[in-house]
Amino acid sequence: MSMARKKAFSRVRWSSRQRDRIILVACVVVVAIGLVGLVRATGWEEVRAQIAGLSPMQFVGLLALSLVNYLFRGIRWHLFARRLGLDTRFGQNLRHFLGGFAMSVTPGRVGELVRMRWIGRETGWPVERTAPLVLIDRASDLSAMGLLLALALTFSTGVIVGALPVAALAVAGAVIVTRPALLARLAIWAYGATGVLPRLFVRVRRAAQSLARFSHPATLIFASILGLIGWVAEGFSFWLLLGWMGADIDMWTAMAIFIFSTLAGGLTGAPGGIGGAEAAMIALLVARGVPLEVALPATAVIRVTTLWFAILIGLAVFPHAEARSRKGAHAVETG
Repeated sequence: MSMARKKAFSRVRWSSRQRDRIILVACVVVVAIGLVGLVRATGWEEVRAQIAGLSPMQFVGLLALSLVNYLFRGIRWHLFARRLGLDTRFGQNLRHFLGGFAMSVTPGRVGELVRMRWIGRETGWPVERTAPLVLIDRASDLSAMGLLLALALTFSTGVIVGALPVAALAVAGAVIVTRPALLARLAIWAYGATGVLPRLFVRVRRAAQSLARFSHPATLIFASILGLIGWVAEGFSFWLLLGWMGADIDMWTAMAIFIFSTLAGGLTGAPGGIGGAEAAMIALLVARGVPLEVALPATAVIRVTTLWFAILIGLAVFPHAEARSRKGAHAVETG
Protein backbone atom coordinates (compact mmCIF):
# COMPACT_ATOMS: atom_id res chain seq x y z
CA MET A 1 0.00 0.00 0.00
CA SER A 2 1.41 3.42 -0.99
CA MET A 3 2.06 6.14 1.59
CA ALA A 4 -0.77 8.28 0.13
CA ARG A 5 -3.26 5.42 0.40
CA LYS A 6 -2.14 4.70 3.96
CA LYS A 7 -2.68 8.34 4.92
CA ALA A 8 -6.11 8.37 3.24
CA PHE A 9 -7.10 5.16 5.02
CA SER A 10 -5.89 6.57 8.33
CA ARG A 11 -7.97 9.72 7.83
CA VAL A 12 -11.09 7.68 7.01
CA ARG A 13 -10.57 5.43 10.05
CA TRP A 14 -10.04 8.45 12.33
CA SER A 15 -13.15 10.13 10.91
CA SER A 16 -15.16 6.96 11.57
CA ARG A 17 -13.90 6.80 15.16
CA GLN A 18 -14.79 10.46 15.70
CA ARG A 19 -18.29 9.88 14.34
CA ASP A 20 -18.80 6.86 16.61
CA ARG A 21 -17.66 8.85 19.64
CA ILE A 22 -19.93 11.78 18.78
CA ILE A 23 -22.93 9.46 18.36
CA LEU A 24 -22.15 7.71 21.64
CA VAL A 25 -21.71 10.97 23.57
CA ALA A 26 -24.92 12.35 22.07
CA CYS A 27 -26.87 9.24 23.08
CA VAL A 28 -25.48 9.32 26.62
CA VAL A 29 -26.24 13.05 26.97
CA VAL A 30 -29.81 12.65 25.73
CA VAL A 31 -30.44 9.72 28.07
CA ALA A 32 -28.84 11.58 30.99
CA ILE A 33 -30.98 14.66 30.36
CA GLY A 34 -34.11 12.53 30.19
CA LEU A 35 -33.28 10.62 33.36
CA VAL A 36 -32.37 13.79 35.23
CA GLY A 37 -35.67 15.34 34.18
CA LEU A 38 -37.59 12.31 35.38
CA VAL A 39 -35.68 12.21 38.64
CA ARG A 40 -36.36 15.90 39.27
CA ALA A 41 -40.06 15.33 38.58
CA THR A 42 -40.10 12.33 40.88
CA GLY A 43 -37.92 13.72 43.62
CA TRP A 44 -34.18 13.43 44.11
CA GLU A 45 -34.43 12.14 47.64
CA GLU A 46 -36.60 9.12 46.78
CA VAL A 47 -34.32 8.01 43.94
CA ARG A 48 -31.15 8.59 45.96
CA ALA A 49 -32.60 6.68 48.89
CA GLN A 50 -33.46 3.69 46.70
CA ILE A 51 -29.91 3.44 45.35
CA ALA A 52 -28.32 4.12 48.75
CA GLY A 53 -30.44 1.34 50.23
CA LEU A 54 -28.59 -1.30 48.25
CA SER A 55 -25.73 -2.98 50.11
CA PRO A 56 -22.28 -3.59 48.59
CA MET A 57 -22.96 -7.33 48.63
CA GLN A 58 -26.14 -6.83 46.63
CA PHE A 59 -24.17 -4.92 43.99
CA VAL A 60 -21.62 -7.75 43.96
CA GLY A 61 -24.44 -10.25 43.46
CA LEU A 62 -25.75 -8.33 40.45
CA LEU A 63 -22.27 -8.16 38.92
CA ALA A 64 -21.73 -11.87 39.58
CA LEU A 65 -24.90 -12.75 37.68
CA SER A 66 -23.72 -10.58 34.77
CA LEU A 67 -20.43 -12.50 34.83
CA VAL A 68 -22.43 -15.74 34.51
CA ASN A 69 -23.95 -14.30 31.33
CA TYR A 70 -20.56 -13.32 29.88
CA LEU A 71 -18.96 -16.64 30.81
CA PHE A 72 -21.64 -18.84 29.25
CA ARG A 73 -21.78 -16.72 26.11
CA GLY A 74 -17.97 -16.86 26.01
CA ILE A 75 -18.13 -20.66 26.15
CA ARG A 76 -20.60 -20.51 23.26
CA TRP A 77 -18.19 -18.31 21.28
CA HIS A 78 -15.45 -20.91 21.87
CA LEU A 79 -17.80 -23.66 20.68
CA PHE A 80 -18.55 -21.75 17.48
CA ALA A 81 -14.87 -20.96 16.88
CA ARG A 82 -13.90 -24.60 17.13
CA ARG A 83 -16.85 -25.64 15.00
CA LEU A 84 -15.69 -23.18 12.34
CA GLY A 85 -12.33 -24.95 12.32
CA LEU A 86 -10.18 -22.44 14.22
CA ASP A 87 -7.36 -24.03 16.17
CA THR A 88 -7.69 -21.57 19.04
CA ARG A 89 -7.65 -22.26 22.78
CA PHE A 90 -10.47 -21.47 25.20
CA GLY A 91 -8.52 -18.68 26.93
CA GLN A 92 -7.68 -17.17 23.56
CA ASN A 93 -11.30 -17.20 22.40
CA LEU A 94 -12.54 -15.84 25.73
CA ARG A 95 -10.03 -12.99 25.42
CA HIS A 96 -11.39 -12.12 21.98
CA PHE A 97 -14.99 -12.33 23.16
CA LEU A 98 -14.58 -10.20 26.29
CA GLY A 99 -12.27 -7.68 24.61
CA GLY A 100 -14.92 -7.07 21.96
CA PHE A 101 -17.23 -5.69 24.66
CA ALA A 102 -15.14 -2.51 24.61
CA MET A 103 -16.69 -1.78 21.21
CA SER A 104 -20.29 -2.53 22.23
CA VAL A 105 -21.14 1.15 22.16
CA THR A 106 -20.41 1.61 18.47
CA PRO A 107 -23.53 2.07 16.27
CA GLY A 108 -25.08 -1.32 15.61
CA ARG A 109 -22.17 -2.78 17.63
CA VAL A 110 -20.17 -3.04 14.39
CA GLY A 111 -17.07 -2.20 16.40
CA GLU A 112 -17.17 -5.72 17.82
CA LEU A 113 -15.75 -6.83 14.45
CA VAL A 114 -12.39 -6.05 16.06
CA ARG A 115 -12.56 -9.70 17.17
CA MET A 116 -12.15 -10.69 13.52
CA ARG A 117 -9.00 -8.61 13.31
CA TRP A 118 -7.51 -10.30 16.36
CA ILE A 119 -8.36 -13.75 15.01
CA GLY A 120 -6.93 -12.82 11.61
CA ARG A 121 -3.66 -11.69 13.12
CA GLU A 122 -3.25 -14.76 15.31
CA THR A 123 -4.36 -17.40 12.81
CA GLY A 124 -3.95 -15.84 9.39
CA TRP A 125 -7.62 -16.42 8.55
CA PRO A 126 -9.19 -13.69 6.37
CA VAL A 127 -12.30 -11.83 7.55
CA GLU A 128 -14.62 -13.60 5.10
CA ARG A 129 -13.76 -16.92 6.76
CA THR A 130 -14.29 -15.70 10.33
CA ALA A 131 -17.25 -13.34 9.73
CA PRO A 132 -19.76 -16.19 10.25
CA LEU A 133 -18.72 -16.17 13.92
CA VAL A 134 -20.28 -12.74 14.35
CA LEU A 135 -23.44 -13.75 12.49
CA ILE A 136 -23.99 -16.99 14.38
CA ASP A 137 -23.19 -15.36 17.73
CA ARG A 138 -25.67 -12.53 17.15
CA ALA A 139 -28.27 -14.95 15.81
CA SER A 140 -27.87 -17.17 18.87
CA ASP A 141 -28.43 -14.19 21.16
CA LEU A 142 -31.54 -13.19 19.21
CA SER A 143 -33.01 -16.67 19.31
CA ALA A 144 -32.21 -17.19 23.01
CA MET A 145 -33.69 -13.85 23.98
CA GLY A 146 -36.72 -14.34 21.76
CA LEU A 147 -37.43 -17.78 23.23
CA LEU A 148 -36.86 -16.52 26.77
CA LEU A 149 -39.23 -13.62 26.19
CA ALA A 150 -41.91 -15.96 24.89
CA LEU A 151 -41.35 -18.28 27.87
CA ALA A 152 -41.51 -15.39 30.33
CA LEU A 153 -44.76 -14.16 28.81
CA THR A 154 -46.23 -17.65 29.05
CA PHE A 155 -45.56 -17.84 32.79
CA SER A 156 -46.19 -14.19 33.55
CA THR A 157 -49.47 -13.17 35.13
CA GLY A 158 -49.86 -10.23 32.78
CA VAL A 159 -49.45 -9.52 29.06
CA ILE A 160 -46.92 -6.94 27.92
CA VAL A 161 -48.31 -5.31 24.76
CA GLY A 162 -45.98 -5.59 21.79
CA ALA A 163 -43.61 -8.12 23.33
CA LEU A 164 -44.77 -11.13 21.33
CA PRO A 165 -44.08 -9.48 17.93
CA VAL A 166 -40.57 -8.58 19.12
CA ALA A 167 -40.00 -12.16 20.26
CA ALA A 168 -41.21 -13.47 16.90
CA LEU A 169 -39.01 -10.94 15.08
CA ALA A 170 -35.96 -11.99 17.11
CA VAL A 171 -36.44 -15.68 16.36
CA ALA A 172 -37.21 -14.98 12.69
CA GLY A 173 -34.06 -12.87 12.36
CA ALA A 174 -32.00 -15.63 13.92
CA VAL A 175 -33.43 -18.19 11.51
CA ILE A 176 -32.76 -15.99 8.47
CA VAL A 177 -29.13 -15.19 9.25
CA THR A 178 -28.31 -18.84 9.91
CA ARG A 179 -29.63 -20.11 6.58
CA PRO A 180 -26.51 -20.27 4.35
CA ALA A 181 -28.37 -20.88 1.10
CA LEU A 182 -30.77 -18.00 1.75
CA LEU A 183 -27.99 -15.54 2.59
CA ALA A 184 -25.97 -16.62 -0.45
CA ARG A 185 -29.00 -16.05 -2.70
CA LEU A 186 -29.59 -12.65 -1.11
CA ALA A 187 -25.97 -11.68 -1.82
CA ILE A 188 -26.34 -12.75 -5.47
CA TRP A 189 -29.65 -10.88 -5.76
CA ALA A 190 -28.19 -7.72 -4.19
CA TYR A 191 -25.25 -7.73 -6.58
CA GLY A 192 -27.56 -8.31 -9.54
CA ALA A 193 -29.72 -5.38 -8.45
CA THR A 194 -26.88 -2.94 -7.79
CA GLY A 195 -23.98 -4.18 -9.91
CA VAL A 196 -21.48 -2.55 -7.58
CA LEU A 197 -18.76 -3.82 -5.22
CA PRO A 198 -18.49 -7.31 -6.74
CA ARG A 199 -15.61 -8.35 -4.46
CA LEU A 200 -17.64 -7.42 -1.38
CA PHE A 201 -20.61 -9.53 -2.48
CA VAL A 202 -18.31 -12.47 -3.26
CA ARG A 203 -16.97 -12.26 0.30
CA VAL A 204 -20.48 -12.05 1.72
CA ARG A 205 -21.51 -15.13 -0.26
CA ARG A 206 -18.47 -17.08 0.93
CA ALA A 207 -19.14 -16.06 4.53
CA ALA A 208 -22.77 -17.15 4.20
CA GLN A 209 -21.75 -20.54 2.85
CA SER A 210 -19.45 -21.01 5.86
CA LEU A 211 -22.52 -20.91 8.14
CA ALA A 212 -23.26 -24.48 7.10
CA ARG A 213 -20.66 -25.57 9.66
CA PHE A 214 -23.00 -24.46 12.45
CA SER A 215 -26.12 -26.25 11.23
CA HIS A 216 -25.32 -29.42 13.18
CA PRO A 217 -28.31 -30.04 15.54
CA ALA A 218 -26.16 -30.82 18.60
CA THR A 219 -24.20 -27.60 18.11
CA LEU A 220 -27.34 -25.49 17.81
CA ILE A 221 -29.01 -27.13 20.84
CA PHE A 222 -25.94 -26.75 23.07
CA ALA A 223 -25.44 -23.16 21.92
CA SER A 224 -29.10 -22.37 22.65
CA ILE A 225 -28.80 -23.80 26.18
CA LEU A 226 -25.68 -21.73 26.87
CA GLY A 227 -27.38 -18.57 25.60
CA LEU A 228 -30.53 -19.19 27.62
CA ILE A 229 -28.56 -19.72 30.84
CA GLY A 230 -26.65 -16.49 30.24
CA TRP A 231 -29.69 -14.31 29.63
CA VAL A 232 -31.72 -15.95 32.40
CA ALA A 233 -28.94 -14.91 34.82
CA GLU A 234 -29.27 -11.24 33.89
CA GLY A 235 -33.07 -11.35 33.87
CA PHE A 236 -33.00 -12.96 37.29
CA SER A 237 -30.68 -10.22 38.57
CA PHE A 238 -33.20 -7.60 37.43
CA TRP A 239 -35.95 -9.35 39.40
CA LEU A 240 -33.73 -9.51 42.49
CA LEU A 241 -32.95 -5.80 42.15
CA LEU A 242 -36.61 -4.86 41.90
CA GLY A 243 -37.39 -6.96 44.95
CA TRP A 244 -34.60 -5.33 46.95
CA MET A 245 -36.07 -1.94 46.05
CA GLY A 246 -39.50 -2.98 47.24
CA ALA A 247 -41.25 -3.51 43.89
CA ASP A 248 -44.11 -6.01 43.95
CA ILE A 249 -43.50 -7.83 40.67
CA ASP A 250 -43.15 -11.53 39.83
CA MET A 251 -39.97 -13.01 38.39
CA TRP A 252 -41.31 -13.84 34.94
CA THR A 253 -42.76 -10.37 34.40
CA ALA A 254 -39.47 -8.78 35.48
CA MET A 255 -37.56 -11.07 33.15
CA ALA A 256 -39.91 -10.30 30.25
CA ILE A 257 -39.47 -6.55 30.80
CA PHE A 258 -35.69 -6.87 30.92
CA ILE A 259 -35.42 -9.00 27.76
CA PHE A 260 -37.97 -6.95 25.81
CA SER A 261 -36.25 -3.68 26.73
CA THR A 262 -32.84 -5.05 25.75
CA LEU A 263 -34.20 -6.19 22.37
CA ALA A 264 -36.04 -2.91 21.84
CA GLY A 265 -32.86 -0.97 22.54
CA GLY A 266 -30.92 -3.13 20.10
CA LEU A 267 -33.50 -2.62 17.36
CA THR A 268 -32.96 1.17 17.53
CA GLY A 269 -29.40 0.67 16.28
CA ALA A 270 -28.14 3.11 18.93
CA PRO A 271 -24.78 2.33 20.55
CA GLY A 272 -25.44 -0.33 23.18
CA GLY A 273 -29.18 0.29 22.78
CA ILE A 274 -28.70 3.45 24.86
CA GLY A 275 -31.90 5.42 25.15
CA GLY A 276 -34.31 2.89 23.73
CA ALA A 277 -33.66 0.23 26.34
CA GLU A 278 -33.93 2.66 29.24
CA ALA A 279 -37.12 4.26 27.92
CA ALA A 280 -38.79 0.88 27.33
CA MET A 281 -37.75 -0.44 30.73
CA ILE A 282 -39.06 2.54 32.68
CA ALA A 283 -42.32 2.66 30.70
CA LEU A 284 -43.01 -1.05 31.15
CA LEU A 285 -42.20 -1.01 34.84
CA VAL A 286 -44.54 1.92 35.44
CA ALA A 287 -47.22 0.21 33.34
CA ARG A 288 -46.94 -2.82 35.63
CA GLY A 289 -47.53 -0.66 38.69
CA VAL A 290 -43.94 -0.08 39.80
CA PRO A 291 -43.60 3.46 41.23
CA LEU A 292 -41.49 5.83 39.14
CA GLU A 293 -39.17 6.46 42.09
CA VAL A 294 -38.35 2.71 41.96
CA ALA A 295 -38.40 2.24 38.17
CA LEU A 296 -35.83 5.01 37.60
CA PRO A 297 -33.06 3.83 39.95
CA ALA A 298 -33.73 0.17 39.09
CA THR A 299 -33.23 0.93 35.39
CA ALA A 300 -30.09 2.94 36.07
CA VAL A 301 -28.55 0.27 38.32
CA ILE A 302 -29.32 -2.69 36.03
CA ARG A 303 -27.85 -0.89 33.02
CA VAL A 304 -24.69 -0.13 34.99
CA THR A 305 -24.34 -3.75 36.17
CA THR A 306 -24.99 -5.21 32.71
CA LEU A 307 -24.11 -2.94 29.75
CA TRP A 308 -21.56 -0.67 31.42
CA PHE A 309 -20.00 -3.49 33.42
CA ALA A 310 -19.46 -5.39 30.16
CA ILE A 311 -17.88 -2.30 28.58
CA LEU A 312 -15.60 -1.90 31.61
CA ILE A 313 -14.47 -5.53 31.27
CA GLY A 314 -13.93 -4.99 27.56
CA LEU A 315 -11.81 -1.89 28.17
CA ALA A 316 -9.70 -3.86 30.66
CA VAL A 317 -9.18 -6.81 28.28
CA PHE A 318 -8.85 -4.80 25.05
CA PRO A 319 -5.19 -3.67 25.42
CA HIS A 320 -4.13 -7.22 26.33
CA ALA A 321 -6.03 -8.68 23.37
CA GLU A 322 -4.51 -6.09 21.02
CA ALA A 323 -0.99 -6.77 22.28
CA ARG A 324 -1.38 -10.55 22.08
CA SER A 325 -2.80 -10.30 18.56
CA ARG A 326 0.22 -8.26 17.44
CA LYS A 327 2.53 -10.93 18.84
CA GLY A 328 0.44 -13.56 17.12
CA ALA A 329 0.67 -11.72 13.81
CA HIS A 330 4.46 -11.62 14.12
CA ALA A 331 4.53 -15.34 14.88
CA VAL A 332 2.33 -16.11 11.84
CA GLU A 333 4.54 -14.00 9.56
CA THR A 334 7.83 -15.47 10.79
CA GLY A 335 6.42 -19.00 11.06
